[in-house]
Amino acid sequence: MLRSRLRTIAPLLAPIYLGACAPTISSGCPPVRPYDADFRARAAEELTLLPQDSAIEEMLKDYSVVRAQLRACRA
Repeated sequence: MLRSRLRTIAPLLAPIYLGACAPTISSGCPPVRPYDADFRARAAEELTLLPQDSAIEEMLKDYSVVRAQLRACRA
């Protein structure tokens, strides 16, 4: 009797247990930190002090793209 019940219930419970192991997918987008005009102006000024073809400048370009993608994700 118990075995027949288990055979009936097991297929129903399997998806629940297997689903618990599945990775969680979040549909939310991370926030984009806003920078005020004074801060952006200061950053632009500091950027002019870097050597030409600076690695930091290249990283900032990449960061700019990521920020644009995050803004698009939130829209």
